[in-house]
Amino acid sequence: MKNQKRYRLSSDEWQLIDQYRIDKNSKALLEEECNAAGIDVGSVHHYWYKSKKFSIFAKPNEFSKDEFLKSIEDLVSNYSPSYPSIDYPKVKEGHLLVINPADVHIGKYADALETGDTYNMDIARKRILDGVRGIISKSEGFTIEKVLFCIGNDILHTDNIQKTTTRGTPQDTDGKWYRHFTTALEVYVECVEMLMNIAPVDCVHSMSNHDYMSGFHLAHALKAWFRNTDSVSVDDSPIHRKYYVYGSSLIGLTHGDGAKSNNLALHMAQEEPQLWAKTKHRYWYLHHIHHKQRFKYLTSFDDIGVTLEFLRSPSGTDAWHYQKGYSGSPISKAVEGFIHSKENGQIAHLTHIF
Repeated sequence: MKNQKRYRLSSDEWQLIDQYRIDKNSKALLEEECNAAGIDVGSVHHYWYKSKKFSIFAKPNEFSKDEFLKSIEDLVSNYSPSYPSIDYPKVKEGHLLVINPADVHIGKYADALETGDTYNMDIARKRILDGVRGIISKSEGFTIEKVLFCIGNDILHTDNIQKTTTRGTPQDTDGKWYRHFTTALEVYVECVEMLMNIAPVDCVHSMSNHDYMSGFHLAHALKAWFRNTDSVSVDDSPIHRKYYVYGSSLIGLTHGDGAKSNNLALHMAQEEPQLWAKTKHRYWYLHHIHHKQRFKYLTSFDDIGVTLEFLRSPSGTDAWHYQKGYSGSPISKAVEGFIHSKENGQIAHLTHIF
């Protein structure tokens, strides 16, 4: 029968077990026993209950799903203001600022004794903020009328409470999964608040292999955060390849773990034929491999083509990558950005190196 209990216990015994299962959440009886014994209930992570009939080992959840969702609700309610309307100045020759903190991997852990490189949540947070500030500083010589802030791309290191990627690959992690999520949300909000003081911000999320689900939820939370302002838009859709137009530039965004790179030019032309026809300069900004690669695909005309760039990552090197020799060069850890003009496409490449 459906929902039938399969152990050989009486109904009274099951009622008592269910009572103590409920108590794992309320902790009322546990608190009563601890107070009587002079024990701090906050220091109790698991306990035995023994009666004449049976012995129960209870291990309360460190952080339940309901508690986590409530914490996010409180976070958004307390820190999601109604932003004032910003009157941006009109410019004659404006530019697009692209900022792309790729493959940050918040939650990754690396010990310098094992890898020669320390990396944790605090370092990840600092590198994102320092990188964005660095790109903003380097862009000061240009008149910025629009910002494209690329989000996602393995912003989170794991995708579940088992400390694995979406497909189940175990990872070395720093802290708990819910700390990774809230840290990423907070740092994204701080970045967007910096950028929206310069120009309107378009955030575009790219699905990725380490955090396919949680990265999407993060983008959706960011969209909800800025729901009260016209200065920020968030594309949180789960489609794997996305396109963005600024002037004569057609920019493709994808993580880099899906379609083969030598097919991306044709994907762009096939998936967005009208945008292809309206633009002269076409780019793919890719991620995933953590270091720089650049390709040029030309048609029969030398002045028409697609440029593909894999972007650097500010993330540290964990034990597995170090053992395999994937530690990269001293300048491989960076946040990158680009300047696009309406007529000439990409005219500047900005790099903040760590």
